[in-house]
Amino acid sequence: GDGNAGWPEHAPYDGILVTAGAPRIPQALVLQLRPGAPLIIPVDANGYGQTLQRVTRDAAGRVQVEDILPVAFVPLVGSADE
Repeated sequence: GDGNAGWPEHAPYDGILVTAGAPRIPQALVLQLRPGAPLIIPVDANGYGQTLQRVTRDAAGRVQVEDILPVAFVPLVGSADE
């Protein structure tokens, strides 16, 4: 299936770990997080490799993104790439 879509039928999740580099943070994955739970994902760094990011969403829906470190993962393919 499309990794960008996650698995909404079983959400919310206590955490999501993505092991492929995404061009941007998939909104569908953020929406499937339990408030305060982390999404750890490698994201394209504007053509300069990738950055591992920690994404959290609070109970009000506010999203916080924290850069952790530079990384290199295989690409995440799916509808978010189109």
